[in-house]
Amino acid sequence: MVAPVMAALTAASAVAEAAEKLSPSALKKTKDAAQQFESVFLTNMFEEMFAGIQEEEGPLGAGQAQGAWRSMLTEEYANTIAKAGGVGVAEQVQRELIALQERSR
Repeated sequence: MVAPVMAALTAASAVAEAAEKLSPSALKKTKDAAQQFESVFLTNMFEEMFAGIQEEEGPLGAGQAQGAWRSMLTEEYANTIAKAGGVGVAEQVQRELIALQERSR
């Protein structure tokens, strides 16, 4: 039971050490890429959630423009949530990006 926890802590420590070796600009690039990934993930998730709402029931009403507005609204929701700290996906993605960069050296 302790072994998986220790393995996770060791991996997290290795990633933290690798992050310290990166330049500030490289670290910012990994953070931005991870945040963009989370935004795309959230956009897809919200699109699936809103797909179950009938057009006349939604906050945007019915009509042809409703589909365009709905997609812009879901994208903006996702961007705002990702910029505010997100749901934790960006942190995991950033750790993986840093680990991949470290392994490629």
